[in-house]
Amino acid sequence: MRLNDVAVTLPPRLIHMQDLPWFSCYMQTLKAENKSKNTQKSYASGLRALIETTLPNEDVLSQSDYENLTVYELAERMEPLSGRIDRWTHGLSDLRPTTYNARLAAARHLLKWLGHRWPDHLVRARAGKRLPRTLNRREMTMVLEAASVSEDPVASILVTMMLDTGLRVSEVCNLDMNDIDLEDGSARVYGGKGDKDRLVLFTRRTLERIHAWIPIREARVRNEDFAFLLNSAGRRLQPRGVQRLMDKLAVQANLPKGKLTPHVLRHNFATGLLERGADLVTIQRLLGHSSIATTRVYLEISDQTLREVYHRAQATRQTLEAAAAATENEGEELVETTPSTSSVGIE
Repeated sequence: MRLNDVAVTLPPRLIHMQDLPWFSCYMQTLKAENKSKNTQKSYASGLRALIETTLPNEDVLSQSDYENLTVYELAERMEPLSGRIDRWTHGLSDLRPTTYNARLAAARHLLKWLGHRWPDHLVRARAGKRLPRTLNRREMTMVLEAASVSEDPVASILVTMMLDTGLRVSEVCNLDMNDIDLEDGSARVYGGKGDKDRLVLFTRRTLERIHAWIPIREARVRNEDFAFLLNSAGRRLQPRGVQRLMDKLAVQANLPKGKLTPHVLRHNFATGLLERGADLVTIQRLLGHSSIATTRVYLEISDQTLREVYHRAQATRQTLEAAAAATENEGEELVETTPSTSSVGIE
């Protein structure tokens, strides 16, 4: 199906492995590039449909054929201008722009690894600008109350820790007892997204929940002695288990399905810092973002945040006017020293 009879030329780095199964070689490359486990899984699952896409007069790949394709055979099969990639992208037309772009990123990475050039006519979909989803103050209060009375004691420490530290779900699940410093009120996150380490800080509320959780954890410990959060079976808490717990808490808090997720709590943590005046660089470090461009999305103030800031500003104005009236009643001259746009009194 090539456009000419010129053989595929592999890049020098792949010559010595051209006869090896492509999948194990490619996954090893992803690990060497410090791609997260989630990215590795996403690439592996997304690329399968691309590689299995057939052209006219081609047989469907069997499971064995797919797994035993050599690096060289895959490079031949993935000829960029043969039409295979175009057929595959046409089948992605119903996906959301973000999902579509993620699939394209995986395909682009594979072609670059094989030494192919990405077709210029295949471009990313334009994704609309979406603000991070957050819970308002009333919803957050309901979630915290639901967690505090949950039958599963891990709910309270989990929700509080994620809300007060901004930990990702994978990071909170991978946290070990040795990573926590109760005297310092902090924890060290090792191997976060992008294989980065960072420090997270605990509030007084989080420390109280940790002290309350430790005796429960000790009663749950079976074989795994290091995991900080354990499920009722004594095993390390997993991201799927966390989301199931979030779904239960959402029902108890009367929230719509899908409204409460681990990442929503992370967004609440970030927007809360911003509302209280934290600068972007500090928020970036606490969240573990590689680029401040990722953190900058929180500058887009949500409607709820806008209302809260507005009401605080109005309350400050009323307080100043009341103080001015009281001064006038005492017969003293009021001297205006603060501009009308002052943030005095706004927390």
